[in-house]
Amino acid sequence: MRGVLFDFGSTLFGHASLADTIAACGVPAPDAADLARRIDAAAAHPDEAVHRRDLDAAIWAARWRHLYSIDEARWPGLGAAVDAAMHDPAQWVPYRDTAAVLRTLQGAGIRCGVVSNTGWDVRGPFAHHGLLDLVDSFTLSCEVGAAKPDRAIFAIACARLGVEPAEVLMVGDDPRADTGAMALGMPTLLLPPAPPGGDNGLALVGSALAGRGPG
Repeated sequence: MRGVLFDFGSTLFGHASLADTIAACGVPAPDAADLARRIDAAAAHPDEAVHRRDLDAAIWAARWRHLYSIDEARWPGLGAAVDAAMHDPAQWVPYRDTAAVLRTLQGAGIRCGVVSNTGWDVRGPFAHHGLLDLVDSFTLSCEVGAAKPDRAIFAIACARLGVEPAEVLMVGDDPRADTGAMALGMPTLLLPPAPPGGDNGLALVGSALAGRGPG
């Protein structure tokens, strides 16, 4: 492997759950859990899918503000507070081994990129935590007009790394979206869920690849 592409959320960084985020905004835990379920269901509804949030930053911002505000009559101002929290770089926490793995791969001459389905600039959390210089490229769906599992976004990401797909490992957490890389012949590793700051198995990537170097 001469390159690695990482997903962003639940792969390199984690965030408190939506229910916990709502509770942190002052909503009692049972109500927060119920509201989080309703927001998740609305976000996944076919009527919402037509907006294609991942492909346009303005649509992303508008739709998430709308979704987080579905109970605004009961909780005035909550939608804006939740939206701000979910897009706050400081509230996205690197997993235990994120920094070490990125540094190890950079030291071994292995190119590293981020490929993410998102409508906001996820470079922010990397900059906040001092990790931006460890990533060679960012390929965000809202910037390139393609979203995982479409093979097009993986092809763009590999081209930005300057590495052929067969020599790039895709590391993610979503069995539907991230395995789209396999259509380009990219080996793919899916990591298990873990709480923000916890151990999600990233260390395996560094130990498996760094000893081999770019060749």
